[in-house]
Amino acid sequence: MTFPIISADIEPQLNWLELIAAMERGHRLPKAEITDSFLYRRGDTLLSRAAWIDGLGALVKTATIFPDNPMQGLPSVNGGVSLYSDTDGTLQASVDFHLVTKWKTAGDSALAARHLARPESRKITLVGAGAVARSMYSAYRAVFPDAEFTIWSRRFSAATELAGALTGATATEDLQRAVTQADIICTATMSTTPVIRGEWLCPGQHLDLIGAYRADMREVDDTALQRAALFVDSRDTTLDHIGELKDPLSRGVINPNDVLADYYDIDSSLFSRPSNEAITICKNGGGAHLDLMTSRYILSKWYDYTSQP
Repeated sequence: MTFPIISADIEPQLNWLELIAAMERGHRLPKAEITDSFLYRRGDTLLSRAAWIDGLGALVKTATIFPDNPMQGLPSVNGGVSLYSDTDGTLQASVDFHLVTKWKTAGDSALAARHLARPESRKITLVGAGAVARSMYSAYRAVFPDAEFTIWSRRFSAATELAGALTGATATEDLQRAVTQADIICTATMSTTPVIRGEWLCPGQHLDLIGAYRADMREVDDTALQRAALFVDSRDTTLDHIGELKDPLSRGVINPNDVLADYYDIDSSLFSRPSNEAITICKNGGGAHLDLMTSRYILSKWYDYTSQP
């Protein structure tokens, strides 16, 4: 039995608002079963993430992380995505790893911003100037078409280069000013110590936290968490796994009940801004169930495109 191998060539057919809608539909189905496994060889990592959603099927996404690859001109992270039928378990598609990761990650935070940021938000600060920041620019523009962007990076040259490639974007060396003047702040760094200080935050702001994915990583400090209404994309993939929440939870800075909702609470209206003046934070954990929802959306667009006369 043949199955499609979907490359990044399908990307022009994809749409951020359609993906957000697909993620919302996915969270109306029975709750996902998810699991992660890790294998290590010295500094290299083999990570496999699996998800199964009744009615949507199953997915296994395997990532190889080889930190020395850039010295050979290769990406440090590579992998593959396999999508399986919900009815008979057969392999339905192999989807480009980098395509799924890009659209899952940015779509995840764009979904949070759509529900938590003030609808009139116009000023967006991107903290970090890598591939994720570029994807977030595209995703945010779909939700907030009139947005203006400020980009900060530890290397000002990287912020300048990215801003020069984007419409309506400027680079800055003053992170505190960029944060205080923003409606939405998006962090996409590899930092193990907080880069955003809670004392900088202003009423009505929304923060999308993307970068921290390990237990030793933080992008905002304890004060920020204590000042904000806290949300996550999934309690199962964030509270006990990612330093952004695991560390302050372990020290009693916050408690699990401080996390007000995740995406499974969208239809009950719990996943929403408490007030116009509230500061909201959503931690993007990017679990395999979101890879599954994203891959299903990509496969549907592939079928639409290849069936055209």
